[in-house]
Amino acid sequence: MMYPYITLYDETLITHSQILDKGGVKSVEVHFERPVECGFDSARCVLPSYEWMFIEGYSNEEIQAFENFLRGNAHLLFRYADGGGVRIA
Repeated sequence: MMYPYITLYDETLITHSQILDKGGVKSVEVHFERPVECGFDSARCVLPSYEWMFIEGYSNEEIQAFENFLRGNAHLLFRYADGGGVRIA
């Protein structure tokens, strides 16, 4: 299951998984998706390794900006992933 995290100014939706256990290492997958005329640009990154699983439609500069964003938000993404997503009342 993917949980919503934030929508950026260009309509990029950032979502995250629950905590995953990969070989005894806790991880979170973070997905980026932006609507375009013929579908979506998308990319997925695994934390804490910052390994990009796939990138489609985003430039290298955009991916670098996403990685900088992730480095500043990783602790929150892990917290929310552990708790079942952001809770807004």
